[in-house]
Amino acid sequence: MRIAVTGSSGLLGSALVRSLTADGHQVVRLVRRAPTEPDEVRWDPHAGTVDTAALGPVDAAVHLAGAGVGDKRWTAAYKRELHDSRVLGTAAVARALAGLKPTPRVLLSASGVGYYGDTGDREVDESFPAGSSFLAGLCVEWEAATAPAAEAGIRVVHLRTGLVLARSGGALGPMFPLVKAGLGGRLGSGRQYWSFISLADEIAAMRHALDHPDLAGPVNLTAPHPVTNAEVTKALGRALHRPTILPAPAFALRAVLGEFGAEILTGQRALPRALLTSGFTFTHPTITPAIAAALTN
Repeated sequence: MRIAVTGSSGLLGSALVRSLTADGHQVVRLVRRAPTEPDEVRWDPHAGTVDTAALGPVDAAVHLAGAGVGDKRWTAAYKRELHDSRVLGTAAVARALAGLKPTPRVLLSASGVGYYGDTGDREVDESFPAGSSFLAGLCVEWEAATAPAAEAGIRVVHLRTGLVLARSGGALGPMFPLVKAGLGGRLGSGRQYWSFISLADEIAAMRHALDHPDLAGPVNLTAPHPVTNAEVTKALGRALHRPTILPAPAFALRAVLGEFGAEILTGQRALPRALLTSGFTFTHPTITPAIAAALTN
């Protein structure tokens, strides 16, 4: 297949591109700068443009681009950047794909389990409604921005990804050095659920969604056994043979990180109902093997 990918330099995008090219697929990377490689095509998410002439026909597209949720303090300006990089960028990709002749068969578009808001101990799957937090509202708009592609008859899958476990980034990236130094601990009470997924399962799930026409709409990319933040921290400590007894108090997280600090004290107990129903098998369904895998990537 010929597959267009945005966000190809990020943790997920780079791993996906490696996986696709290793299997002989042709990947076209959409980049926000002037192209310097034969496999690159220019796009501008804020201007809403894609160089469709250079892009040409594609069989599928995977849209992963967006500003990092935890990269900066959530000022009003950065919240606008989070919104625009997702909603405007997704709309630009969806319009461009809808205008291609022939249209691609499928668009996988990033989203997140933040869609559900804070679920506490309640288990949620793809049938549950959106929450009321900033991230939940952002996910609603993000997913709605794919409408031009769906209206053009393209199968659209909303990848509601959980916390990706990888040593080089994702949810565990900042935790590894702290825990290794013996300075790790739960965040706040630690009772908030972390719907995690290993990097290998994340990429495999995206590949599965590309190939399975029965998958459309929201799909939770989370392992089938979510655990609490405290359990993740303990499992990481066991893997690194380090204590995890120094918690980060809730008031300190709120003081240092502002609104984002309050957000990470909440969680989602999300289950991958759609993936499991479609026949997907997880390599790392529980937290211990998922962290063991993360230590190697």
